[in-house]
Amino acid sequence: MTYRELYEKGKSALATAGIDEAELDARLLLEFVCGTDRNTLLVHGDRDVTPQEEADYIMLLHKRESRYPLQQLTGVQNFMGLDFCVNEHVLIPRQDTEILVEEVLQNLHDGMHILDMCTGSGCILISLLHYSNNCTGVGADISAEALEVAKQNAARLLEGEIRSIPDMDGVHEIELIKSDLFENISGQFDIIVSNPPYIQTSVIDTLMPEVRDHEPRLALDGSEDGLLFYRKIVQESVIYLKQGGMLFFEIGYDQGEAVSQLMEQSGFLEVRVIKDYGGLDRVVYGTRGFGMTVS
Repeated sequence: MTYRELYEKGKSALATAGIDEAELDARLLLEFVCGTDRNTLLVHGDRDVTPQEEADYIMLLHKRESRYPLQQLTGVQNFMGLDFCVNEHVLIPRQDTEILVEEVLQNLHDGMHILDMCTGSGCILISLLHYSNNCTGVGADISAEALEVAKQNAARLLEGEIRSIPDMDGVHEIELIKSDLFENISGQFDIIVSNPPYIQTSVIDTLMPEVRDHEPRLALDGSEDGLLFYRKIVQESVIYLKQGGMLFFEIGYDQGEAVSQLMEQSGFLEVRVIKDYGGLDRVVYGTRGFGMTVS
């Protein structure tokens, strides 16, 4: 069977299964199996595939038909121009979250110390360190499995080793900590950033199967109103933010007002809501006011 014939077979199978973007997914899976790129279909579509390549491709097609996420099948997702390893233990990095990283980068200066709460794959913190100078960071997550993924990504995408002692010689320093929110966190930070679980419990069962059945519920469920983790992080962050430090959140499209009020009521200043490219509320951030106290 030729490369193009196998691609057409995959495209038809995924389309019949009701997979959105069947053409794209069929091509990406074939490229993953064969170690090729998008030009192969255009220029070398008549090349023969091996029996093993065909068998591996058919196996992945069956999994995709049953709604396994494409990124979990290939093990990688591009985010902020970097390829992150992903698996079933972490949320798949999404383009919407790039809005959060871009907002933080606009306020990030050389030498700052960052805390990424609910770090998951580490995509937020690692991107911030990759695109900054002499910054250091802590990634915290309750999931040991997620932290293993973050460790792999840090080792691949950042210079130097993963260490806990800040070194201002241009080596990106990152520490990954298993922690139930701030439980095992110490020190103070210039910036705290978080993409916490924020989906209402009752909504999770209505999500697309790729998310509902294959991404970690621990990273999705934000309690009955979706605001549980925002309340806790806002309340406790004052202990760990330097005076004048900033707190950044990714939010659901309908949570801008609620999260803004939580921050303002706790004394945060200059609270702003930022929309994504679709015009929906996506990021809320504010500055720790001087004189804020723990409630």
